Amino acid sequence: MNGTLTLPDQSELQKEILPSDSFRLDIDLNPEPDRNSGLDTGELVKAASRVIAPLGPIATFAARHPWQGLEEQSFEQAARFLKEIRGVDLYPSVSMLKAAKNRGEIDPDILEKGLQHWLDLQPLDLPREVAEGFCRAALQLDELPPRLSEATELKSIAEKLSGLKWQINEKRPIQTWSMRLERRVGERVAQDLDRHVIKWCKLFLDRSQAAWSLPNREEGFYRAWRRLVPYDPALRRSLRRRLKDWPQEADAALKEALSALEIPQEQIQSYLEAHLLSLPGWAGMMLWHSQHSAQEHFLLTEYLAVRISMEWVLIQPYLPLSEQKSEDTPHLVPLVAAWTHWGDMPIEAWSQLSSSEQKGRLALAHRFDDSLRKRLWLEAWEQTYEERLKEMITSKQLVSDEGKHVLAQFAFCIDVRSEPFRRKLEEAGPFETYGVAGFFGLPIEIRELGGEHGHPSLPVMLKPQHQVNESSSEFQFIQYQQRRQAVHAINRTFQSMKQNLPTSLLLPEVSGPWLSLQMLVRSFFPRGGGRVFRRIRQAWLRKPATELSLDRVCTEKELPIGFSEDEKVRYVRQALKMMGLTDHFAPFVVICGHGSHSTNNPYAAALDCGACGGVSGAFNARVLATLCNLPKVRKTLAKEGISIPEDTVFAAAEHITTGNELRWLYVPKLSDAAQEAFDRIQAVLPKVRYNVNEEQLMKLPRLGSRFEKPETEMQRLAEDWSEVRPEWGLARNAACIIGDRRLTKDCNLDGRAFLHNYDWWKDHDGTLLAGIIAGPATVAQWINLQYYASTVAPNYYGSGNKATQTITAGIGVMQGNASDLLAGLPWQSVMKSDQEAYHAPLRLLVLIEAPREYVKRLLNQDPSFRQKVQNGWIRLATIDPEGYWESWS
Repeated sequence: MNGTLTLPDQSELQKEILPSDSFRLDIDLNPEPDRNSGLDTGELVKAASRVIAPLGPIATFAARHPWQGLEEQSFEQAARFLKEIRGVDLYPSVSMLKAAKNRGEIDPDILEKGLQHWLDLQPLDLPREVAEGFCRAALQLDELPPRLSEATELKSIAEKLSGLKWQINEKRPIQTWSMRLERRVGERVAQDLDRHVIKWCKLFLDRSQAAWSLPNREEGFYRAWRRLVPYDPALRRSLRRRLKDWPQEADAALKEALSALEIPQEQIQSYLEAHLLSLPGWAGMMLWHSQHSAQEHFLLTEYLAVRISMEWVLIQPYLPLSEQKSEDTPHLVPLVAAWTHWGDMPIEAWSQLSSSEQKGRLALAHRFDDSLRKRLWLEAWEQTYEERLKEMITSKQLVSDEGKHVLAQFAFCIDVRSEPFRRKLEEAGPFETYGVAGFFGLPIEIRELGGEHGHPSLPVMLKPQHQVNESSSEFQFIQYQQRRQAVHAINRTFQSMKQNLPTSLLLPEVSGPWLSLQMLVRSFFPRGGGRVFRRIRQAWLRKPATELSLDRVCTEKELPIGFSEDEKVRYVRQALKMMGLTDHFAPFVVICGHGSHSTNNPYAAALDCGACGGVSGAFNARVLATLCNLPKVRKTLAKEGISIPEDTVFAAAEHITTGNELRWLYVPKLSDAAQEAFDRIQAVLPKVRYNVNEEQLMKLPRLGSRFEKPETEMQRLAEDWSEVRPEWGLARNAACIIGDRRLTKDCNLDGRAFLHNYDWWKDHDGTLLAGIIAGPATVAQWINLQYYASTVAPNYYGSGNKATQTITAGIGVMQGNASDLLAGLPWQSVMKSDQEAYHAPLRLLVLIEAPREYVKRLLNQDPSFRQKVQNGWIRLATIDPEGYWESWS
């Protein structure tokens, strides 16, 4: 069954967004009349920063969707804004759309329905059949012939039509002066400005690789730049002199630069946005530091002060610059050409039309532009996927598992890579699997044995509340620490010798034989070589058995170590409720974190657990399993109605996604029933691993043939340091399904769905659903849109070709040595080849199994989620207890 439901108060959602709509992201700042003293630059910078996303170091890569700050605008408005200001197209390319249609992923009937719906909402000043014919032809996505737009007759008609006083009435985004100057007179001012800013950003942010750190760095970015820029040999002396008396403080310098450039106060926010979007990677890194360090709270303001001050210096010889008047004729040429090509309308036919008919045709061609056509194709692609998912889920008979003997239960992360493993594991025996966020609701910072620093192991939108450390006996710890320090000392010595001129001449003679041997082994025997080197390291370090600091210890640090007794119960209760496991416990319950393994891969963290902030979820799994086994915790839970049988044992494991291996982390003493389950699991795991690896290998390019030992080939991909694609990661993710596992069991979801368990019967007040939407579903949306952005705009929001990337300052990657800091995923993570995309750029479909009233309550109580749905950043569908499917649009 199916239906269509309109969200409450949806008038804005159903209103079509035309190209004439404002691109401006306004905020009422009520600036003071005086250009300098009245400006609140802090508020202006904060408002402008919405157009970029914080970018953390690549070693702790965490998914961020690039348009989080623009969600108050519709997706189409944001797409048009970025197309105008940066030339970035947020819709899939024509080749991607046509390839999807050829693969059968876009239903032509759904595309036609989308066109008819759009036409129904238009004020047409021409016959409907004429409009349909034009739009249907234009929707084929073939380009206008260049020769047509250059035709003299066509330009002549366009010039005559300009006398219609037909106004487009669109407000275009503000461009920077350097960009306008570059486009107008051909001077490379904008490129020179970017080159200088990139250089200073690299010098300031480098804290690990450079032998000499930036002088005066401790004083802040602006002051360090201000002290050194007068001696910058890359600037002409005449340019350096202009900065001699420049303000000493960033705030004053930013005001001075904006005043010198004569930027009107009502345009300042847009002007700052344009500068932030010029280098969104470096600006995003500055924003991230400003959010994570009290000492660098104004770093983004300093960045803009440096950038706009440099812009003033570079364009000062060309000031004043006059605004270029827009002309109607060049704008009308493509509209007339569109009717000639797609409307089968001869050029001379325009003179036979009345002025109202001419305006109607021009208006339709203007509205039905490239962005709108791609939008209709994208929506048809998304709706086709939803229809097929609906058919898969609703066509099968739901069978109750009540009374079925279950030997073991597994709690996996909702990560899409868990879906194939869960499916094959359930086929292999009497096992149940559950989906939950991979940090398991534990807001912790973790510190492994011997580690100097902790790492937050939870979604990046949350802050840790506790620290959990590994510990061992003092004697074992001292010996282990000494071995670790020996390894680190060798590494530090090697790095210092490389950066010192005399020792760098000696280094090849000393290290050459060993490094040459390592290179040969890793190149010709990657799987065996990687295993040997890893075993050598493990044999040397000999990490002892460890315990977790679970009991609360009050320290002078910001975070307490461990948990109080009440907190232990609270986190276990919360985790069990979130995964829907509060009764009918099996004898053996496995908490499965997940991580990845790859070699020579700057993006290794991108393949780890997104719910754990770019690290493996293994530590969290071990903490939760240990807490669940505590007698005091179980006794308290039993009083609350959650009775865990005495012979039920919790264990922890790690799902290694690269090779689909299940690695045991914590297995306590087992009861007889739990031992039976453990033995059964051990017996079926090789087959499960074989089947999942075989399925995964078939999807990798040039690896479509069968392998006798799929696990061997997957291990090679993980160990080969020349491999650009150790696994597909979360590519092709398309849906987040929140409901009982019975809903999707026996469905081959092809590793495209985040699966989170949810039982609405146990959620009378909607608290569990609200938590899932605010946490795991939001992380899934961020992951989805990061993959989307890296696919549709790889040169702006992706990170290009892995083979040509440069790791920069220990914080990220660049292409070459003078590019933006690249924020997204590499080409090889989303593309099969240079021509064929692997990831399908679809906005996330959130499917909730719950009564209609539950979803209405959620939308009323969560304005952020309602905004995401209304503005097209995610899609929403529900399936009620009777199996009725509703699409919320």
